[in-house]
Amino acid sequence: MAATIFFIVGLLLVVKGADFLVDGASALARKLHISELVIGLTIVAFGTSMPELTVNIFASVSGATEIAIGNILGSNIANILLILGISALIYPLVVTSGTIWKEIPLSLLAAVIVGLMANDIFIDGGSSSALTRIDGFILISFFLIFLYYTFSIARVATGNESSAQAKPRTTTTAVVFIMVGLGLLILGGKLVVDGAIQLATALGVSSTLIGLTVVAVGTSLPELATSAVAAYRKNADIAVGNVVGSNIFNIFWILGLSAVINPLPFQPASNFDLGVGVLASLVLFACMFFGKRHILERWQGAVLLGGYVLYTAVLVIRG
Repeated sequence: MAATIFFIVGLLLVVKGADFLVDGASALARKLHISELVIGLTIVAFGTSMPELTVNIFASVSGATEIAIGNILGSNIANILLILGISALIYPLVVTSGTIWKEIPLSLLAAVIVGLMANDIFIDGGSSSALTRIDGFILISFFLIFLYYTFSIARVATGNESSAQAKPRTTTTAVVFIMVGLGLLILGGKLVVDGAIQLATALGVSSTLIGLTVVAVGTSLPELATSAVAAYRKNADIAVGNVVGSNIFNIFWILGLSAVINPLPFQPASNFDLGVGVLASLVLFACMFFGKRHILERWQGAVLLGGYVLYTAVLVIRG
């Protein structure tokens, strides 16, 4: 019972902490006359990934590597199948050519790269598989390239609607929001990891299962809220871009940093989850050419959502 309470409270603190951090950082950036677009591409993007980052840092430091890997793989699967599925059901999503031909393939490439890095036992005949610190630095290098690509888009983009809606804050209030947000993230991240470990032990299941399901969905709540609201407001660019961009962030930045902090042993069973993530990206790409071209329709959203229900059922059966 205590483990469940710690986990739920920690999750709420992490999500609210990310909200405070984005709010305060965005307000402070405006005081410093930083453009709305740069705020959206950096602060807001990093902010929605802060729950995954915080949980993974604590998991890596404490040696709970199964939760660290499960959180990222599970979040990426939930982002496409669950979040985009729900968003498309709310309103059909028109997807830009740049997202279809550049960002979706890049998120697919990220998953494939991790698969190659993490399967030493199959590729070079090693005795075990792991994402090493060198692998982590390589993933972070890819992330820097992605940031460069993102800022190159900023030169020709017209603006960012999501950050424009933030409330104005005084400098003092903005700084307080940032400090409170960071504090909630740290405290919440610690509670989530400790609670997840205790929960797995109490239920007699693996930490990987907890990481792939409850931790992954919990840390994806900011993406779910952002995409669902964007779909309701018929802003498909934000709804789809938020999810695909988050998947790239999760692998290149968060998983990379986690591996640098502490090498992450990779179990062969996790290849199934990695494969589901790759398949989800391929299905999303294929959806752009079936039915109405470059539109994720409601029936396709239902298919994605059904895929997530099926995947979750397989996880529970696998234990």
